[in-house]
Amino acid sequence: MNEDDRQREAREALERVARDSETLGTSSMARTGRRVSDHFLGRDAEGAGEGGTTDPAEVWGRRIGRALSAAGVIVLTYWLGQTLRWW
Repeated sequence: MNEDDRQREAREALERVARDSETLGTSSMARTGRRVSDHFLGRDAEGAGEGGTTDPAEVWGRRIGRALSAAGVIVLTYWLGQTLRWW
């Protein structure tokens, strides 16, 4: 086994350990919360333009659209609850 193979195996083992171990900061709840936060902040638009650039109008458009959709879901849920007399 040459040196490159040993380094590759060691790197893969370390990646497996990091992926498989769950600490408080990297729990599934924390990762999910971070993904939701990134989604609503429009971080998925960063570097999406040509040449890896980020268009500020696109980022703000995504933020505004996602905020409006979340507000719409809340309003429709309330309306449904009122219509079905859940509250």
